[in-house]
Amino acid sequence: MLGVKNSKFYAMQYQGVLKKMLTENNDEIQYYLDMESDFINMNQLLTKTITIQFVKYQCLNCGLDKQIYRQGFCKSCFFETARAGDWIMRPELSKAHLGIEDRDLEYEKQSQLKPHIVYLANSSNVKVGVTRKSQVPTRWIDQGAHEAIEIVEVPNRYLAGITEVALKEHVADKTNWRKMLKNDVVDESLEDWKNKLKQYIPEEAKEYFIENNKETELKFPVIAYPEKPKSLNLIKTPNYSGKLVGIKGQYLIFEDQTVFNVRANEGLVVQISIQ
Repeated sequence: MLGVKNSKFYAMQYQGVLKKMLTENNDEIQYYLDMESDFINMNQLLTKTITIQFVKYQCLNCGLDKQIYRQGFCKSCFFETARAGDWIMRPELSKAHLGIEDRDLEYEKQSQLKPHIVYLANSSNVKVGVTRKSQVPTRWIDQGAHEAIEIVEVPNRYLAGITEVALKEHVADKTNWRKMLKNDVVDESLEDWKNKLKQYIPEEAKEYFIENNKETELKFPVIAYPEKPKSLNLIKTPNYSGKLVGIKGQYLIFEDQTVFNVRANEGLVVQISIQ
């Protein structure tokens, strides 16, 4: 269980580099923001006014104050580090199972040659996705899915990738973030979807189909959903204050309809104060 080191943090300021919020799947999902010296339990900040101020950049790989390009990395690190290889966003490009290096074979073996799950999740619509087995249900929480189900469990990332490629011919593979945040979703029978899609699983992965499993349901800590969510760009608006009314996916939801995607702002050093 993650904890908050200082129980008097409401009157304090925190500074640290943004990384995606850590989560625990309890009756209601618990969110924690790592501010280096403290973990802030974000659920406890609901109805509180939070000020977020941009301080500088800090690449998650080299640690330098260089403009963030993608995924929390500066441009040079994004094209060099093994943590940002093409196979991460496109699992079907994985080659570690063949002993072929992309950027760092040992790192790629550690990441790719582990059990992976191909799943269906319903956040704005039913979509197919891939994650390491160890990231269930974290991946679903990060996507703001209120329900999800596993389709196959395969021994490496490549098999998961080619399965996803085959299935996304018949079901979406993207989430509409606005619909997700507005909670404009329809409950679906993911078990029915899974069984309908079974016929499209590639031959190499058919033996890994998961029979007779049930949907996982997820509950997010949201007091009010935005009707017209507007995304906070912390570079253009380097100082923002608002009352926190919800957390869904990796988004903070504020009373004035502003939403802030913590994960999309990884690598930004911010100062946070709570009133």
